[in-house]
Amino acid sequence: MSKSPTISFIGAGNMASAIIGGMLDSGFKASSIWASAPDDGHLQSIRKRFGISVTTDNRYCAQQADIVVLAVKPQAMADVCRDIAPIAQNTRPLMVSIAAGLGADTLDEWLGGGLPIVRVMPNTPSLVGKGAAGLFASESVTSAQKKAVQSVFEGIGLAVWVEDEALLHGVTALSGSGPAYFFLMLEALEAAATDAGVNPATARQLAIQTMAGAAEMAAKSEQDPAQLKKNVMSPGGTTEQAVHTFEEGGMRELVKKAYNAAYKRSEEMAKELAGKD
Repeated sequence: MSKSPTISFIGAGNMASAIIGGMLDSGFKASSIWASAPDDGHLQSIRKRFGISVTTDNRYCAQQADIVVLAVKPQAMADVCRDIAPIAQNTRPLMVSIAAGLGADTLDEWLGGGLPIVRVMPNTPSLVGKGAAGLFASESVTSAQKKAVQSVFEGIGLAVWVEDEALLHGVTALSGSGPAYFFLMLEALEAAATDAGVNPATARQLAIQTMAGAAEMAAKSEQDPAQLKKNVMSPGGTTEQAVHTFEEGGMRELVKKAYNAAYKRSEEMAKELAGKD
C-alpha cells in the first residue's frame, strides 16, 4: 500500500463525516479522500466543508480507492456491497466496515469473495474526537493495511485491535453502547440534584464536569478504578454512604445484566442481518 492511500467512503453520514474530519486533522490530504451518497445536496455540503471529492455513484467512488470504508446502515449493506462487488473484485481494495453486527465472512460473500476486510466498531463520541473503536482484521489484511486503518481511526480517538471477531460483540456492548449508559447516569444525577433544589442548568454542568473529570483521572492515573473510588471515600462520609447505597441496590449485577443484554442482542443482529438478502 502506498504511504498516502486514497480512501473512499460509501455513505457520508455523521460517522463518516467525523472520521473524515479526524483524518484531515491528523494530516491526511483532502485530495486523497472521496465520499459517495444518494443526496447530491448533502454531498456538496460535505465537499464544501472538507474539500474532498464527492459523487453519487458508489461504483465510481469505490474505483478511486486503496481503502473503501463502508459507512452505510447495516440494513442497506447487502445491496451496496453487491453493487460495488465488480469494482472491488477488479481493484482489490482493503474493505473497512463500520456497520454493527455484520461479520467479515458475510461482507466478503456479498463483495464476491477473497478481499481483505477490517471491521470497526466505533462509537458516537467519535463525533467530538473522543471515540473508542474496536478493530478486527481478516487473515488477508497486511500489517501495512492494519497500520493505515489504525491511523484513520486514531484521528477520532482510541483504536484497539481484537484478535477474535466474536470479541466485537463484547466491544459493542462496552464502548459501542456504553455512551448511553453514562448518559443515563448523567440524567439520573441531574434529576436527583434538581429534586433536591439545585438549579437544573447548574446540576447538568456539575454532573457533566464531574464525569469528565473522573474519566480524565482514570485515564491518567496508574491506580485502578477500585482504588480511585476508595480515594474519594472518607470513613463515615457522604461518598461512602452513596457508594454503599449503590452496592446494596445491586448496581454491579444490574450493570452486568445490561452489558450481557447488549452482547446477546449484538449476536442476534449478526444472525438476522447475515440471513437477509
